[in-house]
Amino acid sequence: MHRTLLGCVLAGVLCALGAAADAPILPNQFGTWQAESPAKTLQAQDLGNGWAKWPNGERVLAEAGLSRIEQRAYKNGTDEVTLRAFVLRDPSSAFEVYTFLLAPGMKDFGLGANSAQGERDARFLVGNIVVQAEIPATIKAESLRDLQAALQAKADPTPLPPLKSYLPAQWRTFGSEKYTLGPEGFRAAMSSLGQEASAEITKAAGFQNGAEAMLANYRGERGSGILLLLEYPTPQLAEQHLHHLEQALPEALKRAGVTVERKASLLSLVFAPTSPEHAQAIRDAVNYETQVTWNERGQKATDPPIFTIMYKIFLFTGLFLGVATGIGIAFGGFRVIIKRVFPGKVFDRPENIEVLQLGLSGKKIDPTDMY
Repeated sequence: MHRTLLGCVLAGVLCALGAAADAPILPNQFGTWQAESPAKTLQAQDLGNGWAKWPNGERVLAEAGLSRIEQRAYKNGTDEVTLRAFVLRDPSSAFEVYTFLLAPGMKDFGLGANSAQGERDARFLVGNIVVQAEIPATIKAESLRDLQAALQAKADPTPLPPLKSYLPAQWRTFGSEKYTLGPEGFRAAMSSLGQEASAEITKAAGFQNGAEAMLANYRGERGSGILLLLEYPTPQLAEQHLHHLEQALPEALKRAGVTVERKASLLSLVFAPTSPEHAQAIRDAVNYETQVTWNERGQKATDPPIFTIMYKIFLFTGLFLGVATGIGIAFGGFRVIIKRVFPGKVFDRPENIEVLQLGLSGKKIDPTDMY
């Protein structure tokens, strides 16, 4: 009976988990948009020719922990949109895929901090979900806000990696930002920014030790360059991989003035700089500060006065001393009374007392003489 009941419970749990896993990510309706058909689940190899323009795409998806691709078409009057949702391992992995889909020349789509728009498509990030949308040029971001809210309820709320906030905003080319957690994404990012030769440093970057990379192209009035930031779990690992990267840098890059600099756990390199001064200006604009300080606790207006604190200290110390003294006197008095009433019966019994005798006289020591 118990085994049957346990089996039924386990079957119910497994069915519930299976139903949750099969539940569609894309809603049946959002705003004034209505789904034309049920959601279709795709594999990475089913993405079609439109995915071919993203080199190494399937490997990057596998590296980011792709768990599901869902596609669905919607209609609003005569307007049609096709949405494709990529469900990744976590928001950091999703951010890797989102930046993988970016390209210079795109514009801000206006659907949150991580959204971009091309000529006839857009992509935006919601937690661990990346949405790629084929939309007409007349469609604005406001029409997809209900979709964003619906996905927000199903997405992982974990914050995005802090490394993205270190990139300087000045001179940055929108759409050139690339974030990666592994070698496949790093190679694809370097290739997309025209640094195929620099991809040789992938092994030395230390992704197996928890490294994270962020790249972006910078173009200002006086020059340009491609900034690479590598963050490590500890400054010790950063120092170790600094030497690895210096050895792995091709000679052509060293002659071009590419160097590796460390600031705590962050390494920075500037590829293809138009001048050493411009490379240093990009580095100096990185929003990364370390703080190793100890802030001593200070007095607050809501704290009790010092006289009250000292009064309580003396009061409770005196109470402790009084209790300890009383217990000591009580124990000593009890011992004296017992010795008077029952001499040699409870305390200081002669048979339990041993005295070391030097033998200087012939008289044997009587232990009772000592009390």
